[in-house]
Amino acid sequence: MNTPLLTIEERQNIESGAWFSKLSLSLRQAILARSHVRRLADGAPLASRGMPAEEWCGVARGAVRVSLVSLSGKQVTLTYCEPGTWFGDIALFDGLPRTHDADAHGETTLICVRKSDFKELLAQHTELYEALLRLNCRRLRLMFNQFEDLNTRPLAARLAKQILLLAKSYGVMQGEEIRIGLQLAQEDLAQLLGASRQRVNQELKGFEREGAVRVEPTRLVVLSRERLLAIAER
Repeated sequence: MNTPLLTIEERQNIESGAWFSKLSLSLRQAILARSHVRRLADGAPLASRGMPAEEWCGVARGAVRVSLVSLSGKQVTLTYCEPGTWFGDIALFDGLPRTHDADAHGETTLICVRKSDFKELLAQHTELYEALLRLNCRRLRLMFNQFEDLNTRPLAARLAKQILLLAKSYGVMQGEEIRIGLQLAQEDLAQLLGASRQRVNQELKGFEREGAVRVEPTRLVVLSRERLLAIAER
């Protein structure tokens, strides 16, 4: 297969990803050779809970929103997969249905590997097994850290930490400011933190008073990374 047609920026996002960049050159080339490009409009569905898994995907541009429907019927956001992130391998390993819903957040580009090609890559490159094992160990560690934060840290500290993570993944420097490119409403932030929108709004107003952030419609601007770090460590 031919290497998928990506823009220079999209290709760079994949190549520089924390996980993908550590693979051997031969494995990186093999994955790209078996990939095809999917371009999704904002809100376009990618996967539904309970459906069979057919692809393994890497985010080249935009973001993928992973969510579930609560018992009350409300859509709840669990996380956002940023550029350079790979997902969908767990269901291909165990053969069980998808565990969550996934849709595009903003204009999004993915490179996708079909299930049959994924299996062939595993058969031909034992390195991929080890690399995916490390990736899933990292996911578990992050999940345990989130559980710890939820049970031990106040909301202000968790919110500051989340903003710092968003700034690292989506931040664009403009002078002394860091503009977070991912557009998130306060309700989206609240869902990520397991809190109410009202409480998140109160904390953000406090961050503004401290000169740590500026809140714009659907966007956050980090004014002082140091002040956010101080809040996160309280």
